[in-house]
Amino acid sequence: MTSRKINPILKLVLELGPVLLFFLLFGRLKGQTFHIGSADYSGFIVTTAAFVALIIVTTGILWALTGELSKMQLLTLVLVVVMGGLSIWLNDERFIKMKPTLLYLAFGGILGWGLLRGKSYLSLVMSEALPMQPEGWMILTRRLAAFFFVLAVANEAVWRLLSTEAWVNFKTFGLTAAIFAFMMTQGKVFEKYGIEEAKDNKGA
Repeated sequence: MTSRKINPILKLVLELGPVLLFFLLFGRLKGQTFHIGSADYSGFIVTTAAFVALIIVTTGILWALTGELSKMQLLTLVLVVVMGGLSIWLNDERFIKMKPTLLYLAFGGILGWGLLRGKSYLSLVMSEALPMQPEGWMILTRRLAAFFFVLAVANEAVWRLLSTEAWVNFKTFGLTAAIFAFMMTQGKVFEKYGIEEAKDNKGA
């Protein structure tokens, strides 16, 4: 299937919508217990089931509209289905809470493996949107790999030490804000090693 462009706002809604709906639904169902079949399920587990289904649907829509899925999207889908499925099947909320940990460990590990080989795998997926010199990509990749490992540790600490509600807030807003803040602090790298900036310096 040929790759196609879609409206960026629609793409954002499809990617972030399930997370926001997870937060909203949990807010309505927290503290409740649902008797399904022969077992009792907490509002968190029911919310997790809805989240898994929604991720499958939105990812399918993205694939249908664009004709492709990134490795990040595929890995996220697999982890949500596997870890969410285990939480539902075993009626144990710990599995879905570990999903961000595994995701960030995977991202950090992939970037770290590339660095050991002297390559920036980050540039392979972002170079078209953000042209930058190879040195800049290596710096950004090292920092992002370390940052992913920090996020993995932070997620483990939050879900193990704090309440489920605190973890939901952390997952919905804390992790998103942390990633946004990280990218904002890398402005000097983009400015120094950006391809256009380099050309301007040569022209001067």
